[in-house]
Amino acid sequence: MSQVSYSHGHHASVVGAHAARTVANSAAYLAPLLRPGMRVLDVGCGPGSITIDLARRVGSTGHVVGIDQSAEVVETARAAAAEAGVANVELRVGDAYDPAPGERFDVVHAHQVLQHLGDPVGALTAWRAVGELVAAREVVYSATTIHPLAPELARWRELMGALQTANGGDGDAGAKLKSWARAAGFASIETDVETWCFESAEGRAFWGGQWQERALHSAFADGTERHGLADAHERQAISAAWAAWAADEDGWMAMLHGWILATDRPAE
Repeated sequence: MSQVSYSHGHHASVVGAHAARTVANSAAYLAPLLRPGMRVLDVGCGPGSITIDLARRVGSTGHVVGIDQSAEVVETARAAAAEAGVANVELRVGDAYDPAPGERFDVVHAHQVLQHLGDPVGALTAWRAVGELVAAREVVYSATTIHPLAPELARWRELMGALQTANGGDGDAGAKLKSWARAAGFASIETDVETWCFESAEGRAFWGGQWQERALHSAFADGTERHGLADAHERQAISAAWAAWAADEDGWMAMLHGWILATDRPAE
């Protein structure tokens, strides 16, 4: 197993942003394949918003297990499930490299997980062992497009990739999913892209607002300081640039994500 440092951490600004994720905005490629009665494993579930959505989609006859390495964020997910009244979901502290010993699932899902792992092929191999179908989606930070592209925002994009590398991960994981899945031995791999686009006043406020905070207070701030990638002055400038971008009616941003649906079933 290859342990790395989680580049985002669990500052309130991060957890709050992750809690806005749903199947519709972060796993639409998987949605048509979900059926009532399915058993689904959600690896790296975070605050549980996608996990809970998956549980709703497989219905009361289905069951969803969400795992995360952080006990604190698992408790957040449990509280969210209870508040939502979703009973067919189980949240656990777990290991991405050994996610569900002795269990079997129709689908193993992971959103923005492999980019943080030092051995993504090993993780995919472990998921293959417990799942009929593996569905994973990851960002390609180097392909992120921002307008207007202030120098500080171009630097943010560069730092995101550099921090992932320094922490032992890969900021362009979305582009490598196919090759990693092939190395993990899957017989059939479907791959394509999905995007996030933030351009409305609400979208800019969401993305720019969270990064005003994350640039200064999250594991991004701690990590760029620890690895000597950026100092407090540069992080303050990045935070201010995100605030200015959010307020700019011309502001537009797109993030490219690669995804895979990988299985041992032969391609039809």
